[in-house]
Amino acid sequence: MPKNEILLYGANGYTGQLIARFASQYNLMPILAGRDQVAIAALANNLKLGYKVFDLDNEAILEYSLQDIAVVIHAAGPFDVTAKPMVEACLKTGTHYIDLNGDKDVFELLLGYNNAAKQAGIMLLPGAGFDVVPTDCISLYLKNKLPDATHLQIAFATPGGGLSHGTAITTVSKLGEPGAVREAGKLVPVPIGHKCMWVSFFTGKGKPDKKIFTMTIPWGDVFTAYVSTGIPNIETYTAVPMAAYPFVKLQSLFNWLLRRRGVRDLLKNKIKQRPPGLDDAKRNAATSLVWGKATNSSGQCVTARLSGPDAYTLTAHSCLIIVQKILAQHYKPGYQTPASVYGENLVLEVPGVERE
Repeated sequence: MPKNEILLYGANGYTGQLIARFASQYNLMPILAGRDQVAIAALANNLKLGYKVFDLDNEAILEYSLQDIAVVIHAAGPFDVTAKPMVEACLKTGTHYIDLNGDKDVFELLLGYNNAAKQAGIMLLPGAGFDVVPTDCISLYLKNKLPDATHLQIAFATPGGGLSHGTAITTVSKLGEPGAVREAGKLVPVPIGHKCMWVSFFTGKGKPDKKIFTMTIPWGDVFTAYVSTGIPNIETYTAVPMAAYPFVKLQSLFNWLLRRRGVRDLLKNKIKQRPPGLDDAKRNAATSLVWGKATNSSGQCVTARLSGPDAYTLTAHSCLIIVQKILAQHYKPGYQTPASVYGENLVLEVPGVERE
């Protein structure tokens, strides 16, 4: 008898709660899970959903908790710590795995489980949220428009948006580390913000474009877009206040300090004192914008742009859309990117997304 239960691990986090709240829109009833008994039970009672409480460190209990689960939505970071035990448990229990990761190193780690996932008949799909569904879909869209593309640039901005506790803490954990680009098919370390450019973003049909200053960062697409498209040279950019850019350029002088555990712990404690994320009013007013450009060796280029709801709203919808597809037996065993298995138009299934 096929399994059809969904487990949402990290349900009490900011994004996890959004996924749990939106699940009924997709006729889904995930089992909520995490380590915090009080928070998980309260959320489950409020949403009238089942729940489980367990820690990823206990291998036996983790595997037992997944026995009847068809799909895990893994929403508990930092993923460089939590992804490995969850994926290994999924391989043993025949459970499909999706997560909200956006870290290139974690994408690379999970690719190493590709053969094991194929043998187990399950799909591993990290990056099922804003990291990296919209950018991955834009990348494949451009590749299909220009099949001989050799260079890809991706930029994004989130006007009105903010960072959840989880995203902010993950960002702090990477302070002092180098950036990265893809060159001739290989990941190459470069300083954060080693390049910058102004991007004219599409904000929706009938609305004025928004010109925003961006700089390079090691966004997950330097890994995933290569898997999805095979384009050998990839750069990723994000919006940044132009006044802050000179300070970013000087960051390399202080990387030794930013990598110190005491400095990172201090910043993490400051983050925990802030609200966990945007309230519903601010979240509904925020947007996410993506721009992409592919170029071939003769200088031909194509561009594409999209706009949509804020990054966390988009993440909740995209995760649930993917879960629906998996439960309908629409998946590919092994390691996948969102666009490699569901195509360039996957992001257009998210309410409010428009592509130009």
